[in-house]
Amino acid sequence: MSAGTYTPRPGAAPLPRMIAAQTALETRMLLRNGEQLLLTVIIPALLLVLFSAVDIVDTGSGASVDFLAPGILALAVMSTAFTGQAIATGFERRYGVLKRLGASPLPRWALMTAKTLSVLVTEVLQIVLLTAIAFALGWSPQGNPLSVLLLLVLGTAAFSGLGLLMAGTLKAEATLAAANLVFLLLLVGGGVIVPLDKFPDAVQSVLGLLPVSALSGGLRDVLQHGASMPWAEAGVLAVWAVLGLGAAAKFFRWE
Repeated sequence: MSAGTYTPRPGAAPLPRMIAAQTALETRMLLRNGEQLLLTVIIPALLLVLFSAVDIVDTGSGASVDFLAPGILALAVMSTAFTGQAIATGFERRYGVLKRLGASPLPRWALMTAKTLSVLVTEVLQIVLLTAIAFALGWSPQGNPLSVLLLLVLGTAAFSGLGLLMAGTLKAEATLAAANLVFLLLLVGGGVIVPLDKFPDAVQSVLGLLPVSALSGGLRDVLQHGASMPWAEAGVLAVWAVLGLGAAAKFFRWE
């Protein structure tokens, strides 16, 4: 046996390995949480099936699923990147988890990176499931997949920034209530299920500036109408992403 075989080697692991390990942990914790699964998977899937099968809301000409599927994909991104992440991070902050992680060799920016990667992994699983359900319901998507990918990335960045801002500035209980309330309000008034043209003209212009409205409208332009790239909606999402992430970086409190 060579000398030093079992000699301890204190020190931090390589940064990519730490980020990968934290990402895997964050993803497992998210997928094991029944409340988060209800919010991120079950509710969007049920809404897609229910409103596609039953003519509850007038979605215009064509199959209902062609209108609903892009909106439900936007809802899935919001539920994971904003609502789920805000609630989970808020309670981690309350129980001192973030404080302890902040004292570990893992840099704080790397922790935020791991959380973002965990959100992206979860979104991939959501999109695969919802797309399979939509295809089973007769969905016929159009458009450029790269445009869809860009919109989803911008939407994720926008909602992540807003979720982290809420979790880092409010108490955990307030974050829980506010995140769920915002989720419900944007579900109704964000063009996810109810078309924006059903609202009064004065309200439409305001609702169209919301991130979920921009994401659902942009995805609908591409996937339902075959548009190349809805730059107006992408611009709205980019502005929300810059404002949300910038404010989260400035005002986020770790304790």
